[in-house]
Amino acid sequence: MTSTPPSEEAPAAQQPEERAHFDCAAELKQRFPALFAGAPKPLKLRIQADIQERAPGVFSKQALSAFFRRYTGSTGYLIAITKAKTRFNLDGEPDGELSEEHRQIAAKELARRREITASRRQQEEDERRARMQLLRDFERTTLTPANFCALKGIAPEQLEPLLAKAREDAKNAPPPREMQRRPQQRPQQRPQQRPPRR
Repeated sequence: MTSTPPSEEAPAAQQPEERAHFDCAAELKQRFPALFAGAPKPLKLRIQADIQERAPGVFSKQALSAFFRRYTGSTGYLIAITKAKTRFNLDGEPDGELSEEHRQIAAKELARRREITASRRQQEEDERRARMQLLRDFERTTLTPANFCALKGIAPEQLEPLLAKAREDAKNAPPPREMQRRPQQRPQQRPQQRPPRR
């Protein structure tokens, strides 16, 4: 019996379910660039069935499901849903109307994410300001570190990491914008009066 060359065995040995998410995305972009290359587009309903029909045996159901969970849950895709009126097929052509209900669901999810992001940023800013105030107080205090920690209600082992982070924040903080100086206007000189002629 002649053995099959390894190069011919590799595709058959590779199971579709073993494809990683990024491998699946790259394969879809290569096979269907009109839909998956570039900015996200709202997908036609039951697009997985179309993929299996156009590329039989290439993708497993599990691999496609995992990919589309990430793809359709991405912020870019949700933004596309809120702006589009139609869905698109594998050839990048309009194929099916996008319902107002789906646009509203995407808009609500985007609003929820923006709220979470704003809350997280506010929390980070509050923590940064608290660290900077802690550093200023520490630089002015005459208390021992132990008494200072007791006053601030922090554990002694937390003091140095907080101060180090505050110093790093101060180092990386953008410089304050200098006030623009208005050009000083020169006082107008009065014309010299000539003595009257005799």
